[in-house]
Amino acid sequence: MEQFDSTVFDPAAFGDYVGRVQSLKMGELAARGVLAGNSEIRSLFRGAANAGYAKVPLFGVVDGDAQNYDGQTDITPEKTPTYEFGAVVVGRAKAWCERDFNADISAVDYMDTVAKKIADYWESVDEKTLLSTLAGVFESVSSDTDKKAFIDGHTLDISAVEGGSKVGATTLNDAIQKACGSGKCKFTVVLLHSAVATNLENLQLLNYLTYTDKDGITRDISIGSWNGKSVIITDALPVTGEGESAKYTSYVLGEGAFFYEDIGAKVPYEMHRSPSDDGGSDILYTRERKVIHPFGFDYKKSSQASLSPTNEELAKGDNWTVVKDENGEAIDHKYIPICRIISLG
Repeated sequence: MEQFDSTVFDPAAFGDYVGRVQSLKMGELAARGVLAGNSEIRSLFRGAANAGYAKVPLFGVVDGDAQNYDGQTDITPEKTPTYEFGAVVVGRAKAWCERDFNADISAVDYMDTVAKKIADYWESVDEKTLLSTLAGVFESVSSDTDKKAFIDGHTLDISAVEGGSKVGATTLNDAIQKACGSGKCKFTVVLLHSAVATNLENLQLLNYLTYTDKDGITRDISIGSWNGKSVIITDALPVTGEGESAKYTSYVLGEGAFFYEDIGAKVPYEMHRSPSDDGGSDILYTRERKVIHPFGFDYKKSSQASLSPTNEELAKGDNWTVVKDENGEAIDHKYIPICRIISLG
């Protein structure tokens, strides 16, 4: 292709360009096991363009006390509890005019350049979906005692202590132990606001991963490490208040914290020629449909106006509850590898 032109645009080839771009933040979440595939979600939604919500089975954890094997005690089978949860497909779309890429299409490798910009954009969209979901999961609903138990157990609020406190050497370990006890080893990634990251840098508690470039020079990359957990820095995290009294929310995520499936759109990329806009312009349309669902939670769809939820709807607490088995018993929240830290920096 010699031009960014609707007459020569190949959507499949362009999708390959975008797919080759490495996703830094979401890629790190996947690499550290936070994002896990789910075959049930995949089979329910993939290829079903109008399917936006479904109940998905979540099989119970095999646990309970062992019986005495002494040659005379009967071995009595116990039924493993099974759960189901509501999952929703999040659909998003975005269009750009050719002029949005005018400087890029003069470059030699402009298709790679344009694809990277678009891949970076869609990564920011997925980040907003994930953070909106976390906001909804941690928003308390007065009548939901099971959800309150999760929130209380998976929140370490050091801003509430006398005088308030910033994160320190023991904060992360305290938070993950409070949330999951001996299962704290499952936590792998921390999402931090830049103000919190700066505080950790000043305490020399945050180190950045490095790479060696083609000239043999070692450079930092934007993924850090705190107590052996990968650190992703984003100022999209919640902040309340201002100045010295500002409260920052950090999230800690573990292996299997989210089910992640790229459901796909019927037409993910296409171009259209508009003869009237700006005297004639080519418009690139992009679409995606994904499931980014927190483990151990049921999306109730209590407040959703259309087939796909908005970020504001994902962030509503009454749309989320802890999953329950057929007897109405909630899953043990210590199996959910998600927690948060609220601090003054």
